[in-house]
Amino acid sequence: MERIRRWFAPTLAYEPIEQPAVAEDEYERLVPATPSSPSIPAFSRPVYWVFFILGVSMLWAWNMFLAAAPFFHHRFQSDNWALTHYQSSILTVSTVTNLASVFVLAKLQESASYPRRIIVSLFINIAIFTLLAFSTLVLKDVSVTVYFGFLMVMVCGASMATGINQNGVFAFVSGFGREEYTQAIMSGQGVAGVLPCLAQILSVLAVPEQGEEQAPGSSWKSAFACFITATGASALTLVSFVWLTKRQSLHVIDDNSESINTDTDPTPTKTVSLWSLFTRLRLPAISIYLCFVVTMMYPVYTSKIESVRSGPDTPRLFQPAVFIPLSFFFWNTGDLLTRMLVLNPRFSLAHHPWALLILAIARAGFIPLYLLCNISGRGAIVKSDFFYLFIVQTLFGATNGYLSSCCMMGASYWVSADEREPAGGFMSLMLVGGLATGSLLSFFAAGA
Repeated sequence: MERIRRWFAPTLAYEPIEQPAVAEDEYERLVPATPSSPSIPAFSRPVYWVFFILGVSMLWAWNMFLAAAPFFHHRFQSDNWALTHYQSSILTVSTVTNLASVFVLAKLQESASYPRRIIVSLFINIAIFTLLAFSTLVLKDVSVTVYFGFLMVMVCGASMATGINQNGVFAFVSGFGREEYTQAIMSGQGVAGVLPCLAQILSVLAVPEQGEEQAPGSSWKSAFACFITATGASALTLVSFVWLTKRQSLHVIDDNSESINTDTDPTPTKTVSLWSLFTRLRLPAISIYLCFVVTMMYPVYTSKIESVRSGPDTPRLFQPAVFIPLSFFFWNTGDLLTRMLVLNPRFSLAHHPWALLILAIARAGFIPLYLLCNISGRGAIVKSDFFYLFIVQTLFGATNGYLSSCCMMGASYWVSADEREPAGGFMSLMLVGGLATGSLLSFFAAGA
């Protein structure tokens, strides 16, 4: 037990590398670092918003696959196997590809150009989603087998691009040494979760009830719009990021957009083994891994839980076609709000690794709460939509946004300046590893 306690003990391994040791409750005096620090640039609002756009783009493309679900359902309805397995196939291909690409890139640190990785990933996304958009027009008559294979190739390409993007963005932002920019990425991801849910709710409400049967016939139009929107989002992100890289090369990083002359070269990045990074970051790394393992249980239950209000006179808002995306909206809203909350250091646990681990473990308590709700219309133990939407969904989402943001923001605090970029890439690996593990476990939860 003593060896285990020493392995987890944060007193030495979690002492800031470049700052004097202080009590954890005094960290507000150290964050944010002073603008005069040679290794940490002054905070810039334009740079903050570029990272925000990068965060939106990171998940926006993937969410378009979810938004296009009615089109895929209609496209595969003539083949029972494809109709039954296309969702699980998309999930499996995406998580395996994403994890593999992030793992390989996390090990390829020597001479790594993280900005180049980000740019390459955005070009891949532009190509993938442009092909997907026009496939809704030109591949209407191909067989289900051919289109299913085409879709899996596109999912693989998009997931590889997402993995490259995650590795590049989190490594690149860690090099700045400013937690606000990491928070911007996490907030952007939250927005990318909220907007598709809201769009899906509005699109269903916009169709008259008597016309819902005819909606699949025009599903290719909404799918085309989804994929072209993803292309546009990636193109906008590419333009914004190129602007940032040029601005950085000119050392223009202040709020007034004035050129800053400096002879100080950027801190060189050194190669660090994944095990060495894990020993330095074990508590936040384990915390974010567990966070997303638990989080991946929520889509399984959310897609099955219905309102406790039933009957022919049930308001449309509580019918499954609207209530299910509404449930996703509540979860993602809670997630987004807490991602924004941690911008204020007083509400952040980024420098309290033990608290993060305890919170990550405690979140498993939300899973039994789903069993109290109306799963597949079988009846609820707690017969309250308020309980489900506000207590279960919103709070579960809020803990996800809060914990994941704190873990990612605090990672660079525990490593030296020349290890920040590898640390950011490593944390993205742990995040994707949690998603992959949670996705596999969710299959067992779905069958339970």
